[in-house]
Amino acid sequence: MSRLTIYRENDQDSTVVSNLFIDEYMKDANDAQLKVYFYLLRMMNARQATSISDIADKFNHTEKDVLRALKYWQKLKLLDLDYDNDKNLVGIQIHDLVPGAVKDPMPRPASSFVPAPVSIAPAVPSPEDAKQPEGESLPPAEPCPYKKPSYSADQLKEFKSRQETAQLLFIAESYIGRPLTPQEMKTILYFTDILHFSDDLVDYLIQYCVDRGKKDFKYIEKVAVSWAESGITTPAQAQKGSYRYDRNIYTVMNALGRNASPTKKEAEFISRWIKEYGFSMDIILEACERTVLATDKHRFEYAESILNNWHQQNVRHKSDISRVDDTYRQRQKKPAPPKTANRFNQFTQNQYDFDVLEQELVSN
Repeated sequence: MSRLTIYRENDQDSTVVSNLFIDEYMKDANDAQLKVYFYLLRMMNARQATSISDIADKFNHTEKDVLRALKYWQKLKLLDLDYDNDKNLVGIQIHDLVPGAVKDPMPRPASSFVPAPVSIAPAVPSPEDAKQPEGESLPPAEPCPYKKPSYSADQLKEFKSRQETAQLLFIAESYIGRPLTPQEMKTILYFTDILHFSDDLVDYLIQYCVDRGKKDFKYIEKVAVSWAESGITTPAQAQKGSYRYDRNIYTVMNALGRNASPTKKEAEFISRWIKEYGFSMDIILEACERTVLATDKHRFEYAESILNNWHQQNVRHKSDISRVDDTYRQRQKKPAPPKTANRFNQFTQNQYDFDVLEQELVSN
């Protein structure tokens, strides 16, 4: 069979991956690590910003999975992670790959692959190679503290019979929008039994995932395990952790001249502008720009007054702001209302004809 020449129609709208990456790094990386690295290349070539939460949402991973992948590539020195003073991830520098410059942390024998027209059977290790050296043993694998058990039907029945379980399952079904399957109920049992989540935290967990458009219980379970590994035990801790990698939060913070992590009140302002008012980021950033030009203090409150007014004026697109501005300018051009009466002009005012008075004075 003849060899095939592979080519593309054009090079536009494409992301180039180094052959060195394909030859040396791709074989050892897992699914999440490859997806994250390729997506970073794609966003870098397009000169577009992204965030941990965006990457997690795009590939149906948790933010913890994305961070693990980034640290994996950092360990291999394919990229560097930039943090601010509060240890928030603010930038990623991707290095150019140079042959021999980056060492694999797990040394492997040199490849003995030789191109050949026929398949070659894999080599069978000799008994000497396969024999384990005396006195050496592999360390026992550490058991996963969050391994999900295989719950029986009786265990599920006992869980459902609890008084507080009925309300928890009702809340979950309300968020998901359908009755839960037995397997999904077992997952909620896993949250309370192994992860030791309170009912309030399970409530917030499912709400958090559904708000991000994720109703798949596999995704919800990944988020739950990620929270457990991070030591999250309350909805307040989960909420605080979700702010750290929210691109919208930090975009608004930067637009208002804030480099620190958002306080709970500041995050509530931003959440209100996005969720309650339904504003897109271009409208919010316009309000932020006007705020920065107008004041150095109480910027969130000032921006809130602008956006609240726009919300009442039914602003839905950035072009609607011009309409509101024109209305405001027209009101400014109206004549001032007459002055109110005071104690000096409350009486009936006399009307004098000064010409007549002058003639009377002359005649006398």
